[in-house]
Amino acid sequence: MSKFVKNIITEELKKRLGGVENALLVNLVGMQVNDSNKLRAVLAEKDVRVMVVKNSLAARAVAGTSLEAAFKGISGNTAVCWGASDIVSLAKEVVKVTKEKQFAKFSILGGVLDGEAFAAPQAVEISKWPTREEQIAILLGQITGVASKLSSQLTSGGANLASQIKQRWDKDGEETEEPAAE
Repeated sequence: MSKFVKNIITEELKKRLGGVENALLVNLVGMQVNDSNKLRAVLAEKDVRVMVVKNSLAARAVAGTSLEAAFKGISGNTAVCWGASDIVSLAKEVVKVTKEKQFAKFSILGGVLDGEAFAAPQAVEISKWPTREEQIAILLGQITGVASKLSSQLTSGGANLASQIKQRWDKDGEETEEPAAE
């Protein structure tokens, strides 16, 4: 491949991977074309993009970015998966697909999270973490739980007092009504 063509491919990779901070490297070698297309369609439904790259050109394209660590020590052709709402959602979708019998030759090679490379077993561990949406829900539950408890404690004293006054009023009202009825 000529230097001119390599530069064109490198620039295209820079455009496509620009702004991507977290990604998984996967292996598509040995998959039938139809299976590969089905895999891409399944992942595309979950907003996950897959692109096969030549590692040396991808390493040049991502030099100086957070993806740089992922391509150190990798050789041959690799596919890059990125997208979804966060790295946890991405890992969940990719791990789920690797377990399907139809995509048996599809495997995770590693990835990068916040500029640090990790291996395939860590990708499986990351897939078990709560997603961004789940973390927000947990946090909101914790915040509103405390506020709800505080609110109920502040209002419970007044509610108890009002209940006691009402009971006393009803009791006094009953005593005053009986003599008037006779």
